[in-house]
Amino acid sequence: MSTHIDFRSGGSPQPPAASDTGVITPSNGIARAAFARPVVPRVNWHRPYVAWLLLLDFLSALAASRTTIALLDKADAGFHDPDVPGGVDGLFVLVANFGVPAGWMVLLAACGAYDRRALGIGTEELKRVARSSVALAATVSFLALGFKKDLSRMTVVVVILAVLVYSLTSRFVARTVLQYLRRTRRRGGQKTLLVGKLSDAMALYDIATRNPGAGLQPIAIHLPHYPRPGERVTAPVPVYVGWELVPLVQQIGADTIAVCGPASLESYELRRLAWQLEGTGLDLVVVPQVTDVTGPRIHVRPVEGLPLLNVEEPTLSGLSLLVKGLLDRLTALGGLVLMSPVLIAIALSIKVTDPGPVMFRQTRIGYRGRAFKVWKFRTMYTDAEQRLEALRGQNESDGLLFKIRDDPRVTPIGRYLRAFSLDELPQLINVLMGQMSLVGPRPLPTEDDDYKGDVRRRLLVRPGITGLWQISGRSDLSWDDAVRLDLHYVDNWSLAYDLGILWRTVSVVMARRGAY
Repeated sequence: MSTHIDFRSGGSPQPPAASDTGVITPSNGIARAAFARPVVPRVNWHRPYVAWLLLLDFLSALAASRTTIALLDKADAGFHDPDVPGGVDGLFVLVANFGVPAGWMVLLAACGAYDRRALGIGTEELKRVARSSVALAATVSFLALGFKKDLSRMTVVVVILAVLVYSLTSRFVARTVLQYLRRTRRRGGQKTLLVGKLSDAMALYDIATRNPGAGLQPIAIHLPHYPRPGERVTAPVPVYVGWELVPLVQQIGADTIAVCGPASLESYELRRLAWQLEGTGLDLVVVPQVTDVTGPRIHVRPVEGLPLLNVEEPTLSGLSLLVKGLLDRLTALGGLVLMSPVLIAIALSIKVTDPGPVMFRQTRIGYRGRAFKVWKFRTMYTDAEQRLEALRGQNESDGLLFKIRDDPRVTPIGRYLRAFSLDELPQLINVLMGQMSLVGPRPLPTEDDDYKGDVRRRLLVRPGITGLWQISGRSDLSWDDAVRLDLHYVDNWSLAYDLGILWRTVSVVMARRGAY
């Protein structure tokens, strides 16, 4: 049963009825007129969040100014003028306390650091903050030159570095709070209508629900075609078919439409939908046919009004890879030195609680198929390999993985080490030797011949102590999901991506998610 909806008369749609296929039947909605006033609520989750960011950025800039004044005052860096009471010194303090914070917020806004599309997830927000710091340095230098002020270069450097560090830190904290609210209280997200074939819509649904911190909250699905006679449609959210999308969005209270897959809408239908959404405050998200390709590899080239998606080759060599290797080895060396007391304490606890070697070394397949011995603290009894065959039938994983949640071969101290991933710390030795990286695909205890087909692409980069697999569920993931994440990393890695994974690793390890 369908209901006629006419927005020109302010009519309100009635609840749609379910058909015998399990799908909700359509209304007969009318497309929004060009000058009709908005009929759906705007996406407004970001407004209180941006208000907090404005306050945090102002305080960060003010703290950076105060830090600069304190440091340079101790160093007597020469921004005082003893012959002019309150002259240059007073002007400097005035600019530092009011001019720098105000200018910093203006530059952040000009660089799009408050754009809600860049907030809450990904590295784009952080890149825009970094660009703002470069713009601040250029602005300060230009003003100093224009007003003929002899400003210390050290002053500019300290202010820029301090405001960048404080702002990035405060935004990390704000992002952590936002993602916590999204995961636990379902707040700060976008209520999304998924449009497309059921398989495509469910693929996006699974990704969005697996990563609630991204802010997408699927609340309904709209199919492009009616199901075949006798075919039932089952989904965790209501399913609609044949509706006009704008009236449907108003009916279900969504604020975002996500078009999933290439067969969801024809090109002219997608353009017409974009026209209909003008002035409504709704977001339109299009999932491209090319998946698991992100970042600088994607460029849009418009040709005669046709947006061409240019996909570059993954960066698997060059200067960035050399810098990654250098940073890996320097960090591994520093980590081994700084954490040596912890490593010694762990080794003693293993030796005291269970007889046998402290270290466990096993052959793994690494970069370009080369075998190497991985270093780990021993977490199992010494006869673990002999007991493996008897436990094959209890394997809870698939693919090349072998996992048992309550593995009887794990020692009591080993269970604790695994929970906090402390058994992985000796792998810093492998990183120092160039066999592993801090971030990369997980090294697996298999033969080189086991890596066939797409899985072999994991070997194009060095395996890592941590990676997308570790921060996305660890042992709770299926083999297919683990492979997909590893291949995504191989195709899209960058130094900024590595830093983001290292940052998220800390929270995942402390929460002990998927560790057994």
